[in-house]
Amino acid sequence: MSDQPVPRRQAHLIVVIVATLVFTVLLIAVRLRWGPLEAADHDAAARLNSLVAGHPALVAVVKAVTWLGSNGVLWTVLGVSAAVMAVRRRWKLALYLLVTGAGALVLDPILKSLVGRLRPVVAHPIAHGTGNSFPSGHSLGSIVCYGAVLLAFLPDTRPGWPRTVLRYGIGVLIAAIGISRILLGVHYLSDVVGAWALGLTWLGVTALAFDPLHSPQESTMARPARQYARIAAGVLVAWVLILGVVVGFGELVVKYSHNKWLGDTAIPRWFAAHRTPAGNHWSDVISVCCATTGILVVAVAACLLFLLFIRRWRPVIFLAVVMFGELAAFLAAAAVVKRPRPYVHHLDHHLPTSAYPSGHTAATCCLYIAIAIVVIGHARGWWRWLFLIPAIVMPAAIALSRMYRGEHHPTDVAGSVIFAALWLTATTLLIKPNAAQRETAPRTARAGHRTFTGRVVSLLPARAGAGK
Repeated sequence: MSDQPVPRRQAHLIVVIVATLVFTVLLIAVRLRWGPLEAADHDAAARLNSLVAGHPALVAVVKAVTWLGSNGVLWTVLGVSAAVMAVRRRWKLALYLLVTGAGALVLDPILKSLVGRLRPVVAHPIAHGTGNSFPSGHSLGSIVCYGAVLLAFLPDTRPGWPRTVLRYGIGVLIAAIGISRILLGVHYLSDVVGAWALGLTWLGVTALAFDPLHSPQESTMARPARQYARIAAGVLVAWVLILGVVVGFGELVVKYSHNKWLGDTAIPRWFAAHRTPAGNHWSDVISVCCATTGILVVAVAACLLFLLFIRRWRPVIFLAVVMFGELAAFLAAAAVVKRPRPYVHHLDHHLPTSAYPSGHTAATCCLYIAIAIVVIGHARGWWRWLFLIPAIVMPAAIALSRMYRGEHHPTDVAGSVIFAALWLTATTLLIKPNAAQRETAPRTARAGHRTFTGRVVSLLPARAGAGK
């Protein structure tokens, strides 16, 4: 049994759900520039800024408080805390602290870029903030990092006043850092509240994935619903971190894209100079087959065949999660990096997204490799290895096709391959699409039930004279 009563767990879940709804509402309102929210934000920024303007001592205190929410301080706190957990050989909690902090480091710049809200303009500027305004990076980082430290060390803190001081001390610190950003005139009130809501959501997701407040014995005794929730939380955490890797790689590529060693300009130009009518035709056929419609048709057909032959939902969920995660990551990365297409003649026109990453390549890699993972894991005949052919040939063909048609640089393709490799690895380890088959295969064989191969063979036409 868990030391934490069920009503308290439900209260924590309600807090996370409410925080998610608050962040979603604020995100939509800020993105659409809702008038009442804009007016309230500007009025609050002006009033609070006037409270500290002209008071040097108060300004110094506010800047000292906001310094406690800077990246340098936060990562120092997280690093020391993770080191303490590592010395105690509590590796799971050390990893939890680092992963939770890394998520805040990824979410802040990506959301800032996607929302694109400008900083406040106040009558008496005291500080200067770089980048966009929503959400507040100091507020998000402080609630995530200090909140993760609280969750990690709270079970080891003595009950009574030490635990109370730890809780309320961190709560006051987080609130003070957020308020300091408004007093300095570098953020709106909704920036700070939105960051707090997002931070609570992220803390809830990572806490569910790592379960820092419970022992391993309690985790193994968890109910199936909680196990599925932990898998979903783990998938979401992995997706955020992988998105950060892909976006970071894209930003580096754009920054150093003029270096000749990358081959980003030479290779598209070489393909453009060696185009032929046959090459144009076949590259168009491959691009159409690996476009959104073609990918969707193959994915839906694969899901139906999984249900028909395997008769389990886990492979279907695995494939659906892989493809939806790929689509979301592609749209987010393309909107943040905003890399222009190669400076050659394009055979495709009016493409809605930017060059990085290659959506065709990422989707093709994820789809055909995921299908191969499921089939090879469930089938027992030699023919299952034939599914490695499309898993290798189709990604290579679409990558060459997109560069041939002048739509992508080689590093755009590389970014997609990196995403597909990390995403497929994470989803395979977390969802385990073939786990049920591995567990039940010996028992099924002894019982004489039909395996995946048997179901396929049973649908094939009987040989002539088989019944004689």
